[in-house]
Amino acid sequence: MEDRFYPDEMFDAVEVANKELQKEEWERKVRSDRILQRYNSYHNLETSGLPWGIITPEQQQMIAFRSMIDALKCEHLNQEYTYIAIDDIEDLIEGLYQQSISFLDRVKKSRYKSLSANVETPENTEND
Repeated sequence: MEDRFYPDEMFDAVEVANKELQKEEWERKVRSDRILQRYNSYHNLETSGLPWGIITPEQQQMIAFRSMIDALKCEHLNQEYTYIAIDDIEDLIEGLYQQSISFLDRVKKSRYKSLSANVETPENTEND
């Protein structure tokens, strides 16, 4: 039986394709992080001077959408503003979701710490 080997060029092509795919994924992650950072900057700038309790949910949504559009326009300066890749919007939404989950986890941990500090245990109660 004759041994059959795949040509080395085939493996080289697969390796090049894998490297190109990793590069594209890395570039997308970097762009996504940059857009999220810009969004946060624009949103914080717009909302930093607003008094609490006076703004309606619709106004909050308007500020969020305006901040999103401004961040994406900044990323796509050399393109028509009427065309923005859906992938960028989805990446921004995912980034905001992950940011919110991270925030809620931090709040939950700090709240748990403060609640557990107030619970009476035999160690922190005085026995008469």
